Amino acid sequence: MDMLTSIDINSSVAVYVQIENHVQFAIASGRLTPGDQLPSVRELSERLGVNPNTVAKAYRDLEVMGLLYTRRGMGVFVNRGIEAKCREDCRKRIVQRMHEVVAEGKAAGMTKKEVMDVAEKSYASDAGPYSAPPDSLTAPRRSPRRWPPLGVSVPGRQVARSRL
Repeated sequence: MDMLTSIDINSSVAVYVQIENHVQFAIASGRLTPGDQLPSVRELSERLGVNPNTVAKAYRDLEVMGLLYTRRGMGVFVNRGIEAKCREDCRKRIVQRMHEVVAEGKAAGMTKKEVMDVAEKSYASDAGPYSAPPDSLTAPRRSPRRWPPLGVSVPGRQVARSRL
């Protein structure tokens, strides 16, 4: 199960929630199908380098949500008939978060082109959820240069004293 190979312990999203979301995204996208078995708590905790109780909590929560079921001595499996609900729930959460992020960018003075550029680069990257953004997105932006610089006179033009 490739979607459960990494989590970000530095993320603002709790580790157990990251695990829950990875499973939900996998069900919504069809990478996990009804009847598929998930890794054991021990196996997944070792793979991710987290406490087994963290994985157990995520599995319990997903079971309470009706997405997983446990067969004693057999393991944890994806429930049947939950794909459409899972897809719709994921879509609603993602649309809400995207709306918030776009509104924050707009409030911070980002242009529509800048926001779209970030979305396109993020979509094109191989980065998974909760991973660091690509360097191309986090590199400092150069502010547009003003010519002539403040206080420098150019023949035939008045000297700009302030930008206010």
